[in-house]
Amino acid sequence: MVHLRIVAPEGMCREVLAVLERVDSVINVVHLPGAARKPVGDVVLADVAKEDASVVISELRRLGVDRTGSISVEHIDTQISDAATEAERVAEGAPGDAVIWEDVVHRTSEESTLSGTFVAFFLLAMLITAVGILLDSPILVVGGMVVGPEFGPIAATCVALVQRRGDLAVRSIAALAVGFPLGITVTVLVVLLLKATNITPDAFSSDDHGLSNSIANPDFLAFFVAFCAGIAGMLSLTTAKSGALIGVLVSVTTIPAAANIAVAFVYGDWSSWRGSQEQLLLNIAGIHLAGVLTLGVQRAFYTRRARRHRARNSGGGPAAA
Repeated sequence: MVHLRIVAPEGMCREVLAVLERVDSVINVVHLPGAARKPVGDVVLADVAKEDASVVISELRRLGVDRTGSISVEHIDTQISDAATEAERVAEGAPGDAVIWEDVVHRTSEESTLSGTFVAFFLLAMLITAVGILLDSPILVVGGMVVGPEFGPIAATCVALVQRRGDLAVRSIAALAVGFPLGITVTVLVVLLLKATNITPDAFSSDDHGLSNSIANPDFLAFFVAFCAGIAGMLSLTTAKSGALIGVLVSVTTIPAAANIAVAFVYGDWSSWRGSQEQLLLNIAGIHLAGVLTLGVQRAFYTRRARRHRARNSGGGPAAA
């Protein structure tokens, strides 16, 4: 279940209550007249089955509640109620498959912002992974992937393309366009310093390092893994499941390739340098393609559901599920 806290002007509250009361999957509707002070208005509380949350929120936004008041969304971990059980029963679909699009947009907007913290995590991920490549240590490479923050802007780009949100697309693309080049540049400088101080070997060849060699050889299987990672990433984002672990999976196809570009450049391994660039571009393309397709399918199901909801209510039929 999802809890809604709505603040609406007094004159709009009757319409808000009508939207909530005609949907069978909405329960625990509470009206507190004049309870809000900033902005001034009535407060309405309600719980809705997760499957219908976005449909109900879209109806409230059509009334203009988001412009003249506010809509807060909170996830309910546990609710012990026969009414809640019935509300989830009448809602079409399964809670595990439900997508709250407003929640998705909010999360991706926050995670795609180019900030000092984002840049710091990007640099740390690249540096840790570069050391892992130099030492041929899978553990360190995985450690770098855990730190990598690139899943946020990649997911945001996919959401922006599906929902045609230009502002979100610009912000997320800017984060990637700054993060990868800056991370590679800083990694080049650090590896040069390590090499100059004899901390790392004078020579490095991908032929002698299995991790570097595999990263620098893009093929169909690499694209296939990136495509699968993109699907998994989008599903984790929209269903809010295992987001951190899925972010690591997405990093498998991005952070190591970017770090290997820097290492290969420092040591003049131009074959590996070119291969790593191809790997990075191929994987980013695969993730985005999979992400857009996955979100497109989910969005199509949501659009059809919203149309049925509006048709039932405009036609005076039974309450929408």
